[in-house]
Amino acid sequence: MNGERLSDEVVLGMVAHHLSEAMGKPWQVEGRLAKGPGTLGVVLRHTHPDHPGHLDLDFVLNVDRPESTTITDCVGGFGATVEEAVTRAIRVWLDTTGSAVLELLAQNGTLATHFSSDDPDGFPGWHSIHGGVVGWGVGDDHLAVQVWAADNVLLPALAPVLRGGFDRDHLIGIKVIFGGGHGPGGLDETAEVRVDGVRHEAASQLLAGLGWPRPADGMSYARTFMLLVHREDGGT
Repeated sequence: MNGERLSDEVVLGMVAHHLSEAMGKPWQVEGRLAKGPGTLGVVLRHTHPDHPGHLDLDFVLNVDRPESTTITDCVGGFGATVEEAVTRAIRVWLDTTGSAVLELLAQNGTLATHFSSDDPDGFPGWHSIHGGVVGWGVGDDHLAVQVWAADNVLLPALAPVLRGGFDRDHLIGIKVIFGGGHGPGGLDETAEVRVDGVRHEAASQLLAGLGWPRPADGMSYARTFMLLVHREDGGT
């Protein structure tokens, strides 16, 4: 990928454009914010300034109360140019994180899947929303990990090591990215769980030990995002 990092105004303009298309409602750039309808906004941070295709995005449900309504995430894209990489990153973010957050607003089950606190596929004690699963890779089995992730809900698997370690009792964002295969440098695998933007080591190690496909040839990766909306039983 060739080129320098795009300006904040350009990136936020691209975010606003894609969110306008996704919601059917106008978003626009206002200062350092992509501002949406009502109190919605997206803030662009600079945690990865040396990677022009990597974006740090905070989806803020209420820009007047960002401390309690911000859903933090980061996402990387790839392409021949910086513009292509940023476009790819935004689309992946919308299809995973965005689908969960927009479903929280829509509440109709069309954009992501809701799980109650007692659902065996959910997160015990919490109402949760499971966003979309995006996959990419190389070779005949490049979508193998994405298919596995769609068929194997990760919330109950990760819950034992995640429960009790949250800083607040609502809007906990859990990003998962994993996969691997054989590339030019040999065998390579990635397994990462981030909670509110921070890597969770125990959950990442648990994820690495799950039985997702390891293609013998090529590579396969998947990314998804899960939102713990609020506690339903007063537990941790």
